[in-house]
Amino acid sequence: LPLCFPEKLWKMLESNQFQSIWWSEGGRCVAINKDLFKVEVLGRGVHQRVFNTQHIKSVIRQLNLYGFTKVQRDVQRSASLPEFLSEEAAASAHSQILYYYNPSFNRAHPWLLGMCKRR
Repeated sequence: LPLCFPEKLWKMLESNQFQSIWWSEGGRCVAINKDLFKVEVLGRGVHQRVFNTQHIKSVIRQLNLYGFTKVQRDVQRSASLPEFLSEEAAASAHSQILYYYNPSFNRAHPWLLGMCKRR
């Protein structure tokens, strides 16, 4: 039987084969480096492809269909201009990273994976 989307995602997160996707927030969130993911995962040849798409929007649509919600990262800003500017530069690089959460998709509770159903 082919794996469903959440199972494929889980296997990717648990393998050390991908640098563009990892567990975040202590295993409660999925972090995706958007640009690296496009090259590393979606840019693969037909026979090595993980998902049946080459578009990040399709992967995000699947995340949403399976009940994942995008998580915003709140960052405290400094009052001094030099510190603020360096934080802005870091935040710009950080904006390439997407965070998604699903209460049934938790590294510490793999048995919940079966509850990740398509809407």
